[in-house]
Amino acid sequence: MAKPSTIAGTAGALATAGTAASTASTVASASAATIMSATAGTTGAALASVAGASGTVGAAAVSSGMAAIGSTVGGGMAAGAVITAAAPVAISAAVIYGLVKIFKN
Repeated sequence: MAKPSTIAGTAGALATAGTAASTASTVASASAATIMSATAGTTGAALASVAGASGTVGAAAVSSGMAAIGSTVGGGMAAGAVITAAAPVAISAAVIYGLVKIFKN
């Protein structure tokens, strides 16, 4: 039987990969409008708006934030959309893994 922390870690990794793959298939070769509609109202869009260009609000903040985040890995807005969609899932998975690790030992 696998340890609970191993199960939590594996489930988190699969959830993160699934979210990234799903978002990537939606935004691959898509226009900015399609990317914005696919990510509207998500935690990823909120994260991207924080990273947006100074003085921008709304869609301009989200799109510039996604482009800025995507540029850290050599991509653009689509890469940023994938990263910002997967980040909350990965962070949640890491927290759950840590809690299981702490309380199961």
